[in-house]
Amino acid sequence: MRLLVLATDPVGADDVRQALGGDDVDGAEVLVVSPAVNESPVAFWVSDSDQAIMEAESTARQTAAALAEAGARTHARAGESEPLLALQDALTTYKADRVLVFARGDESARYREDDVIGEAERRFGVPVTEITR
Repeated sequence: MRLLVLATDPVGADDVRQALGGDDVDGAEVLVVSPAVNESPVAFWVSDSDQAIMEAESTARQTAAALAEAGARTHARAGESEPLLALQDALTTYKADRVLVFARGDESARYREDDVIGEAERRFGVPVTEITR
């Protein structure tokens, strides 16, 4: 299985297994992409993106490490601040069989994550599952 995990916050292997409906990640090839999202709309418009990029890189590495410990072959990278664009960029070079999008449940934190699922499935033709945390 070739899996793409899009996550703004770190995700554990158990979270991914549960999202896959019991399928194991052992032996899967997984690309973890973390969008470099600022914490609020105001921060997006007035701040330097360097902090958001560093946090995204850290999140992607933490998630990839957790999945590697569970037996997956992983790659990690930060993505564009717009989650849909980060997903589009990743799918340009990585042919995923399935996409998991881990969205934040806090409405103030997910201001840039709206309607990623419907639009991603329409644009890319890959099964996409959203998991709200």
